[in-house]
Amino acid sequence: MTSKQQTTPPAPTDPVAFELSLDDVDPLILLGPADANLRELGRHFRSRIAVRAGVVRCAGPPEERAGLETALRRLIARARAGETVVPELVRAEVLSARPDACGEKPAGPGPAAIRTPRKTIVPRTPNQQEYVRAIGRGEITFAIGPAGTGKTYLAVAAAVEALSCGRCNRIVLTRPAVEAGESLGYLPGTFKDKVDPYLRPLYDALFDMLPLERARRLLDEEVIEVAALAFMRGRTLSDSYIILDEAQNTTSTQMRMFLTRLGWNSRAIVTGDVTQIDLEHPRGSGLVEAERRLSGTKGIEICRFDATDVVRPPLVSRIIRAYEAES
Repeated sequence: MTSKQQTTPPAPTDPVAFELSLDDVDPLILLGPADANLRELGRHFRSRIAVRAGVVRCAGPPEERAGLETALRRLIARARAGETVVPELVRAEVLSARPDACGEKPAGPGPAAIRTPRKTIVPRTPNQQEYVRAIGRGEITFAIGPAGTGKTYLAVAAAVEALSCGRCNRIVLTRPAVEAGESLGYLPGTFKDKVDPYLRPLYDALFDMLPLERARRLLDEEVIEVAALAFMRGRTLSDSYIILDEAQNTTSTQMRMFLTRLGWNSRAIVTGDVTQIDLEHPRGSGLVEAERRLSGTKGIEICRFDATDVVRPPLVSRIIRAYEAES
């Protein structure tokens, strides 16, 4: 007769509990409307999180302790500084503190949030976070990739933040006036009236980050300037953030002219999609040439995006993949 060895099932691990003080913190800022930020945390952690009497109390698996505490401390610090905490920022802090909680790879040391007068903008993908950091590092940053990846929106956000914080004195927005496959004919009105239709995406981003009246006043005072690329020749722009949008439609001569407008204490951001070139001779795109010639040049950052960085509805990503596969 063989005796069976008795095995005792392992005891469940006791939950680890900790508390964090919310002194000088408005709980509504931290938790968000209807506890939206707390629910976002709950999506990534199994721990119980409760806020009572100015204290955050957490209890859960020991392996979650470090990541949850780090994310909460960062969020509390942001709320204490008066920053608006939104679910996107919560998710970015979680991704930074504990990448496995979101099923993604970390994008670097902490989320590269951009604070504008109307909202805090948090890049959603690792490539977007690297793009924001690149803007901070380089004097000229190229963002190359398909539509919907946030190239223009994040560029305008970075410029608005710099203007609001006093790191620059003006913003210059420009793009080539090349029609996308159809002739618009003669446009009546002033020069601004003629070029405005081409710059509408830049205006949309601008009005999303600044109160409407303030944005209009800055435009009237030319603190924020809208300029056609053709009229940039001969200028030197100092203490400025200069954004060139739709750069795939520049010629080699135009791109060289634009890049040499940079003055002291200025940054230039060049965005474009090399799959949407509307020039008569696409091989002459100034963006394609600049990417080839300037890669590795000190002071220049080149960020590339793909369909995984699209932040529009999923159908847009599928459309981009379908066209990329065909080409």
